[in-house]
Amino acid sequence: MILNRAGLPPAGGQPVVECRDPAGLSAITRPGTALALWRRRLPAGLADWLAAQDAGQLPCSRLLVGTGDTRRAITSVMEQSSLPAGPMRDWLVSDIEALTRAFAAITANETVDIRLEAVSHDSCWKFHRDYVPVRLLTTYRGPATEWIDPAHADAALRAQKEYDGPIERLEAGDVAIFKGKMAGDAEGIVHRSPPIAGTGQTRLLLCLNSPSDVSPEPWSSS
Repeated sequence: MILNRAGLPPAGGQPVVECRDPAGLSAITRPGTALALWRRRLPAGLADWLAAQDAGQLPCSRLLVGTGDTRRAITSVMEQSSLPAGPMRDWLVSDIEALTRAFAAITANETVDIRLEAVSHDSCWKFHRDYVPVRLLTTYRGPATEWIDPAHADAALRAQKEYDGPIERLEAGDVAIFKGKMAGDAEGIVHRSPPIAGTGQTRLLLCLNSPSDVSPEPWSSS
């Protein structure tokens, strides 16, 4: 069931829709909806396990993959990283595969641009709207994406670092699909990466996009 931020079934055109399962993320296809958000908890022990890994052990890769090859491709990325094999790594592979399939179904595109990135700097620190139709983000380790309620979006874009209005924050594990500037029926959600430079923190971020001119070559197992 899809809920609005008050926990009630949404009327048409709700800009922010929260849902209780991955199927609810399809609300992003509705005109007027700019953010579909699935709040979830990561498995017990995963956060501590990831936090215990050195930043250099975290997987970091960008792939253009058909949904049928996602598990093999992500397994290969994990094997090439220094992330220890075991149940936690296996869960990450399964979760990325499931989210990729869900995103592909929502966007009606069987090929997905997958970016798994270890971030230890202020990447995308400015408040902005993405130049994409839609984008899925989830953070497995560290602070997650910050976003602005549409009512305060213009103020955040103008003020940037001086903005002192309300800021919404995802939690690790939350899955969000944002509309961007290319969505056509919405201006997209203003958001930014959390400022972490100088804190010693390293995030592990998953970003899913539809194929574009800047996507890598299609993944091959050969």
